[in-house]
Amino acid sequence: MKVARFASADAAPRYGVVDGEDLVVLASDPLFAGFDTTGERVPLADVRLLAPVIPRSKVVCVGLNYGEHRADMANNVDAPENPLIFLKPNTAVIGPGEAIQMPPVEGRITHEAELAIIIGKVAKQVKAEDWEQYVFGYTIANDVSARDQMFADGQWARAKGYDTFCPIGPWIETELDPTNLEISSTVDGEPRRHGNTSDLIHKIPDLIAYISDVWTLLPGDIIATGTPSGLGGFLDGQTIDITIEGIGTLSNPARYRDGAPAA
Repeated sequence: MKVARFASADAAPRYGVVDGEDLVVLASDPLFAGFDTTGERVPLADVRLLAPVIPRSKVVCVGLNYGEHRADMANNVDAPENPLIFLKPNTAVIGPGEAIQMPPVEGRITHEAELAIIIGKVAKQVKAEDWEQYVFGYTIANDVSARDQMFADGQWARAKGYDTFCPIGPWIETELDPTNLEISSTVDGEPRRHGNTSDLIHKIPDLIAYISDVWTLLPGDIIATGTPSGLGGFLDGQTIDITIEGIGTLSNPARYRDGAPAA
């Protein structure tokens, strides 16, 4: 089932299950309160979809987890044998349709199209064979990066951690086999990245085991599993669309954060 977080009129954010062209409204956050419904139905066309979850703790990202992308980056980054993991703050998270705010930095701003795991319960030192017990569902993530800043800084926290640099959505799919999903992205309709989750170097069970041995994962935490190869750059005014089979499409425009830079 597809679980959305949404806003309508002046009401506080609510949750609903996508049913055709409608949302079946849930009584509360299903991560903590289950799937009890209120009996109300709201047309999807009448609401604004929000980030389907705001992590209370963290976004964990996995770098260089597709072979071709790892090869693309080989001249700039030494890839370890273990998963390459890093954090984004939860303040980077935005929802579908919200603008990626491009900061005034030199060099490229790029998108990365990623399958994201939503953690459903406290996960600490999880065994790989038990991974499914800790997954609430899956969504789409865009790991936005100030690419040249990554290499200039020598670490990735600033380049990947700006506000708005982690769009997610449009909803969480709770019933999905993540092992063989097509991933693609476009910028203003032009094909950019493309791959399949079957090509992940470090598979989801191993990622959950590895990451939960480092950090305790909390309900609502996100694991972005890595991006396939392809061109990632975008400019002010362009729109990035990321599509993952079985989930849907996440779309976000890009805007200069502080207005157009001086000529």
